[in-house]
Amino acid sequence: MSFFSRLFGSKEKERAAVEERTVMNLKVKDIVTYDLEDYEVVGKLSYNDHGFKWYAYQLQGVSKVIWLSVEMDDELELGIYEKASLKLQEPLPKKIEHEGIVYYQDEHGTATVRGEGRSQNVDGAQCKYFSYYDDEDEKALSIEIWGNDVEASTGYEIEEYELKIIAGSQ
Repeated sequence: MSFFSRLFGSKEKERAAVEERTVMNLKVKDIVTYDLEDYEVVGKLSYNDHGFKWYAYQLQGVSKVIWLSVEMDDELELGIYEKASLKLQEPLPKKIEHEGIVYYQDEHGTATVRGEGRSQNVDGAQCKYFSYYDDEDEKALSIEIWGNDVEASTGYEIEEYELKIIAGSQ
């Protein structure tokens, strides 16, 4: 701080420090760069299944919407997902074929969800979730049941270094 600023007071208001962003604390309006494209975080879902928590961030790009899945299990697990057109209903089968790939059910449960941004309409709702993987565990199929709506997404695992995050707010 300069001598005159101390003497007469600074006209600049102090800004609150911006919290450093990681995949575990992304916020709506942050920017995520993945695969040479910038995406804005427009929605965030926080899932809780009896204390086990994970996140899904809705990322809006110029030409498409993707979802970033973030889970801390024994280690950090990240995935990129896109909506898939599948006609499914309960009870879900243990094996699903989609676009020539056979997926096998891995885990399922029910989670309470907290929604922010574009996802705020599901805040406080419960959803049933089902995770499927192919034989090589390289491709994933995620299915969520929200009341009578069944949503499916296909995805794959990525590494944290493939993402660049820019805070869009404090």
